[in-house]
Amino acid sequence: MSLLCIRNGRVIDPSQELDRVTDVWIQGGKIVAIGARPDLLPRQVLDATGKIVCPGLIDMHVHLREPGREEDETIASGTAAALAGGFTTVACMPNTEPAIDNQAAAEFVFLQAERAGNANVYPIGCVTKGRKGAELAEIGGLVEGGAVAFTDDDSPVVSAEIMRRALEYCRMFDKPVLSHAEDLELTRGGIMHEGTWSMRLGLRGMPAAAEEVMIHRDIELARLTGGRLHILHVSSAGGVELIRRAKERGVNVTAEVNPHHLVLTDAALAGYDSNFKMNPPLRTAADVLALIAGLKDGTIDVISSDHSPLAAEKKMRELDQAPFGIVGLETLVPVCAAALVGPGHLSWRQLIEKLTVAPARILGIEQGTLQPGAEADVTIIDPEAEWTIDPSAFRSKSRNSPFTGMKVRSRIQTVLVAGEIRFEG
Repeated sequence: MSLLCIRNGRVIDPSQELDRVTDVWIQGGKIVAIGARPDLLPRQVLDATGKIVCPGLIDMHVHLREPGREEDETIASGTAAALAGGFTTVACMPNTEPAIDNQAAAEFVFLQAERAGNANVYPIGCVTKGRKGAELAEIGGLVEGGAVAFTDDDSPVVSAEIMRRALEYCRMFDKPVLSHAEDLELTRGGIMHEGTWSMRLGLRGMPAAAEEVMIHRDIELARLTGGRLHILHVSSAGGVELIRRAKERGVNVTAEVNPHHLVLTDAALAGYDSNFKMNPPLRTAADVLALIAGLKDGTIDVISSDHSPLAAEKKMRELDQAPFGIVGLETLVPVCAAALVGPGHLSWRQLIEKLTVAPARILGIEQGTLQPGAEADVTIIDPEAEWTIDPSAFRSKSRNSPFTGMKVRSRIQTVLVAGEIRFEG
């Protein structure tokens, strides 16, 4: 077992309150030490001078499409994209065909990820069978199959009774229920955020109230049951405030935001480009400021990509016919660096916390740390690298990005999984 030293990098590990220039030592796929070790003789050295060395990033909201929609993405291509984005671990959503609603389906994900040999993949199971909202899925079997959380994303659990039972049942296994907060009666036929721009463009809108109504309902159900609730892709100022007040009352709720909701607004739809069509939709500048404030004060725990790959022929339809969704794994770090670190909203340490230890804690997984003895999942970031986002170079099978041509700073340099170099930029 050869000894590897990542030398002279700025090591940031929020799980240890660590932020200093030092060395990281890896052997046998594990972290063996951090710091100067003149007694150790490495067989391999990675020079990380001027770079950030951190625990492998974790994305807890990714759509890998397999099985059923392999024209958009596969587990192999999606995990290759994850590595290129600095992610050593992803949790995949269950809206596949068939849905991940039983033990065998969860085990299939593990098998395909192992065959791909890229990033770690954890399946998220359905709340209801077939994501149809009628009856609970086989939650116990899914847990045995490795499911780390439960959701019907991209659909809400319409029935309050079923959502209550899901929170109660998942509490028995200490697993979170991930809420896609959307009142379908208010968003039916909608294309973009309901507001000034939807009126100007003549497009049917999706009001922020559709998100806020369901966030309020699910918070009250979490308070009633004591279950673990996580709100997916928060996009509205009202949603942030509801979660903030719930946390103050002691409700067991966490939340996430996606990068596109931090840098883009509904004005981006002025060109009728379907790459800016997503659900929840891009909202207003005031909502963007509220989301950033929620990140800064801890109301929002996690940043995730909501990576939703779609084949080109699907996104090239007219705006009202094109499906919702964008790719995000390979652009998350530079976009967040531009939106959050550059303006001083978050430090690199705070950003990395929302991409490592926070999602690991919510999902109950062991990744997200450089503690000695931990699996050697490591991401090395060049924070000064300047480049232009070009979807044609993506490792994902799909190219539906709203960030084409965006000039950014910071790029993934090297990614190790279990001590093995899996990506070099």
